[in-house]
Amino acid sequence: HGDDGYYDPSDTVAPDEQPTYPTTALPPHESRSRSSCNTQTYNVPSERALEVLVKTSLLSFNDANVTGNYTVLHDKLSKPFRQEYPPERLKEAFKEFREKNIDIELVAALKPAYEPAPSIDSQGKLLLRGYFPTEPVRVNFELDFIPSDAEWKLVSIHVKLGTPP
Repeated sequence: HGDDGYYDPSDTVAPDEQPTYPTTALPPHESRSRSSCNTQTYNVPSERALEVLVKTSLLSFNDANVTGNYTVLHDKLSKPFRQEYPPERLKEAFKEFREKNIDIELVAALKPAYEPAPSIDSQGKLLLRGYFPTEPVRVNFELDFIPSDAEWKLVSIHVKLGTPP
């Protein structure tokens, strides 16, 4: 089910949003240790930094799907995410995008729209929800980041292609 934040190969856009395109998500990961970085207060990054996070994450995701090589995407993930999802598991999780030859490279030229506004939750995760106004199908995203290796790193990714609501 697409709302639970977990990857399920049967996930698709709701039937009333035909045509159906794949959605891909991986589970959120909680840091297993309570280090000092987890008690720090973080601010939402600047608009430019947010755009860089979204675009680099989605373009790494796209490159992995287009090439079938998930090593770079894997290297950019947070440590707990990397430990749970080796490159081969990522390849399996995103198989539908690869098999359908879906290329979302156009997001590099567009500005993301956020709905709701970017925020940091009570656990210190940076939550980015939104879309790119691509045509004819828009690229919707849900990206969660945690402070890992001294920078914001992906801890959850959910990409869905579909029509605007």
